[in-house]
Amino acid sequence: MNKIKIGLFGFGVIGQGIFQVLEKSRNAHAEIVKICVRSASKPRSIDRAYFTTDPEEILSSPSIDLIVEVIDDAAASYRIVKSALQRGIPVVSGNKAMLARHLPELIDLQRKHNVALLYDASSCGSIPVIRNLEEYYDNDLLLEVKGILNGSSNYILSRVFDHNENYDAALAQAQALGFAESDPSFDIEGYDSLFKLVIITVHALGVYVHPDRIFTYGISTIHDSDIQYARDKRYKIKLVAQVVKVSDRKFTMFVMPEFVTKSKYIYSVDDEYNGVVIRGECYDRQFMFGKGAGSLPTASSILSDIMARQHDYRYEYKKQHYLDKPEYTTDVELKVYVRYAETDVLRILHFERITEQYRSEECNYVIGNIKLSELIAKRQALRNKDLFLANFQSFFNDLDR
Repeated sequence: MNKIKIGLFGFGVIGQGIFQVLEKSRNAHAEIVKICVRSASKPRSIDRAYFTTDPEEILSSPSIDLIVEVIDDAAASYRIVKSALQRGIPVVSGNKAMLARHLPELIDLQRKHNVALLYDASSCGSIPVIRNLEEYYDNDLLLEVKGILNGSSNYILSRVFDHNENYDAALAQAQALGFAESDPSFDIEGYDSLFKLVIITVHALGVYVHPDRIFTYGISTIHDSDIQYARDKRYKIKLVAQVVKVSDRKFTMFVMPEFVTKSKYIYSVDDEYNGVVIRGECYDRQFMFGKGAGSLPTASSILSDIMARQHDYRYEYKKQHYLDKPEYTTDVELKVYVRYAETDVLRILHFERITEQYRSEECNYVIGNIKLSELIAKRQALRNKDLFLANFQSFFNDLDR
């Protein structure tokens, strides 16, 4: 078997992990022949002959069989991936921000140029959720995909709830270990989970929803009082993303902190791990678990895509061809907890029904039912620093007892 010749874009933590994994794998039958980086002068751990700063040196090379792209610049990633597909070069990408914003166009380019784009590494690190949704769950019996899709935020919340650390100390530790960036907003504000959810939904239901249309709320404003409320009720707080069918013809999706009870699978998903629950009409729940952050887990997922290309594997996007695909709706009612201090939450938000209110000198909270469309309409006001919002499970409660 001839070795696949790889042109690699990016040699940060993930790029270096891919290099290590390929060296360790006996059956990969692939080698990196050129690496494109931003700076040629930066000290490197491998031979300088590998490196170039000119993307064209890789894109125009007749010896390159596969592009592997793991850079953190979504705009540059889009240019590289689009150019490669237009030239008929297959691509493996891990850039979920780029994919979530451009997937319909990239799917069209694959069809037009008869070329493959694989990106299992973009969602949930080492968990092969995309390929499973694409191949195993390739029918219309799927009801829900829900879980912890971001290892960094989960590590932070695990330190808080399992080790009694305060939020700031847990965040600092996540940064020190490399699970969170120096600017952690991409993870803790929920955007990383959002982009993964967009990609997952394409393969779960065959429908693309632009990220701007989806309600996303993170954990950056969590307060000791929220943590204490959860502990008093014997909950954990997890940052949860979900896409769920609410009828045969409608589905909804969102990313929010959620109060999780001990009986739920994701309650025990701790540290930098991800956990995904897939629910269907005939098979109830199935659970996938694995590391969602770190160099080698992501690199192992990239390696899986590289090896899949040896067998000419590509996504077929079968569900996009269904005649009766469900439509996205925000006309659903959720039960939420909103903690606030100065912000006049009851003036800003219209609750369908309020079930509990609490006031004190330190904090106030309200629990009630609210339309998802209302949260989306008021999301700018919900960005106030004195406010925190969390969801209670609304769907399939009758099946989870």
